[in-house]
Order: sequence, then C-alpha cells, then structure tokens
Amino acid sequence: MGLETNSLFDDRFLAALKTLIETHHTLYPHISPQGVFFESLVARAFRNAGWPAQQVILSTANTPRHDLLVGDVKVSLKTETGAGTAQNHISITKLCTTEAGLWDSAHLIQHTLAHLSRYEHLLMLRAIWQHKSLIHYQLIEIPLGVLRLVQNTEVQPVGKRPGRQSMAADIFDNDQRVFRVHYDGADGKCQIHRLSIDRCLMLAEWDQPLSI
Repeated sequence: MGLETNSLFDDRFLAALKTLIETHHTLYPHISPQGVFFESLVARAFRNAGWPAQQVILSTANTPRHDLLVGDVKVSLKTETGAGTAQNHISITKLCTTEAGLWDSAHLIQHTLAHLSRYEHLLMLRAIWQHKSLIHYQLIEIPLGVLRLVQNTEVQPVGKRPGRQSMAADIFDNDQRVFRVHYDGADGKCQIHRLSIDRCLMLAEWDQPLSI
C-alpha cells in the first residue's frame, strides 16, 4: 500500500530538497537541475529527511518505469526548466516514448495508460525565469488521475509530416479543456501541453536568486 502524498512529500523532504537546489546553484549558478541531476537531488533529499538509504533507490537511467523507489512507493520525476516555462500552464516534453507497436489511437492511448500504471506519484520541478538573476521555482505533484483522462479520447492525425504522422487531441473533463496530448511522429514521444497548474498540487514555491 503506497503512502499518501502528504506523508511522502512532507515538510522535512521539501525543506531538504529546497536546500539541495540552493546548493546546486552555488556550483551551477544559471543551470537548473534536470534529468539525472534532479533525480539524484530528490533521492538525497529523502535520505536527508530521514529515510534509510536502502529504502531510497534510483532506477537505471532511461528505463520505461518509475525513476525512484521510496520504501514501496514508485515515483516519476520530471522537470520543466526552459526559458519558455509558463507561470500557469505545464508542459511535459516526454511523458513516455511510443517508438514500437502500432501507431493508431487505441494503441497509443493504451501504451500511455500502461506507462502511468508503473508509478504512484509524478513530481515535477518547474523553473520560471523572472530575469537573468532570479528564478521562481515551483515544486508540484501532477495527479495521475488527471493524465488518465486520455482514456476517454481518440487522437487524430495532425500536421503535414511525411511518413508517420503525429497524433493529437484536446483532453476534456466534462466540458472543461484540461490539456492537449500529442504523440510526435518523428520520435514517438507522448507530450502534454498546456496542463493547467490549477489541476495540480503545489507543494512548494520559492524565489532563487542567481549570482551574475
């Protein structure tokens, strides 16, 4: 049985992660932690918050499953740190990759739902660049139930790319548009665009001054 969000991402963990990100910026003043660097900081934050090291296990990089195991809880970790990061809308450049198998709506949706079943929490760090000497950080949890709304959708071909076409659709909850899902025909990535931050749980926000 997995832990509830408020006991997994508790105040000790959040404080530890914020401190580690601040320390990261003493070494890399203008580079936000991404990829395996962010994953390592999250793992260290759980250990610093009191979790035994043997209960905080990072997965092998670039494997199609959870990124981190904390006790018996599987966590996926994402970052959105580019200059175009929006204040109120989230983009996930690679929720999962669908390079193999049939390229049609039913199989793409099924593949995405299977991927979402491999973990219990999705934690994202977002860096919103205010100016060259200040980043506003958001640490959020994206509810998996929101992403699973794709199960009610049929994606359609979009664009004019030769060969395998991209597929996309707007995702609705009743009459409200929640986000857009896009399957890139070139690289097979499932992408999420313009997910409203109001649909997510804001765990922490802070301003990070940068040395010039």
